[in-house]
Amino acid sequence: MARRLCYNVVQRQSHSGRPREPDETDLTVPLPLWSQCVRVLYPWLLMLLLPLLLAAPARAQPEVRLLLSAQEYEWIGGQIFRNECNAREACLVHWNRGESFPSLGIGHFIWYPIGREGPFQESFPALVLFGLDQGVAMPEWLPPQASEGAPWPTRDTFLEAEGYDPRIDELRQWLGRNPGFQAAFMVTRAQEALEQVIAASSRPSDTRRKLKALAASPGGVYALVDYVNFKGEGLSETERYQGMGWGLLQVLEGMDDASMGTQPLGAFRESAERVLTRRAHHADQAIEREQWLPGWLNRLHTYREPDGR
Repeated sequence: MARRLCYNVVQRQSHSGRPREPDETDLTVPLPLWSQCVRVLYPWLLMLLLPLLLAAPARAQPEVRLLLSAQEYEWIGGQIFRNECNAREACLVHWNRGESFPSLGIGHFIWYPIGREGPFQESFPALVLFGLDQGVAMPEWLPPQASEGAPWPTRDTFLEAEGYDPRIDELRQWLGRNPGFQAAFMVTRAQEALEQVIAASSRPSDTRRKLKALAASPGGVYALVDYVNFKGEGLSETERYQGMGWGLLQVLEGMDDASMGTQPLGAFRESAERVLTRRAHHADQAIEREQWLPGWLNRLHTYREPDGR
């Protein structure tokens, strides 16, 4: 019945004269007939649906927005590159001693080896997908490999491969050429995390107020973006030592309210120092206290406004 109705509609639109009654051969004509029918009915369907589309509620804007100029993006990307790599290209694909995964890019995005999982949130595959969505050119082998996992099973095999595996140099060159989209990925990830952090907070109104104060300046945005990339949102139950997390949520809830009015960035920095020191003291691995903690605290000291502000 639907096919006969469509046929009749198309025939009425024809300029060839009086429409004829379709025979059995006509009724079996598949795609062209339906294509014509859709073309004829489209204006009427649009008229019917347009009021509904206009009445649909617009997507709500986030309560806390991270807004940056192009110059501020570059500044944040440079800060993070110095934090993670001291601006050295070799560091863009690196495997730290004591870790079970390589770290890549200006944000040291985690990439677990094939068949491996861990307690920390993996971020490099998401970076690759973000790059594809943004139209960033990349090696052909990278997208399928990113979803499968890092091709080096251990740190030792990675160090051996540095001498002969061309993929390592390709990755370093690709990441070195494209710092902008990596910074944009980190800002996007931080923006998405803010509403989740507010929702998970035991004091959501206070957390929202603190985030708005930090988001009002480039230095505050830098601190939020870098810390989410550096230590995560603080929402995962697997990222706990003795039941205590070390992510953005824990830092925000630990900020001193007395300092919020005039020095929100300083209050964030001091709270992060307390949270990361607690993490190191609760860790089973002594390397966190003896080697990693001093570097973490030095990184927090960069959480300041750019020169001239």
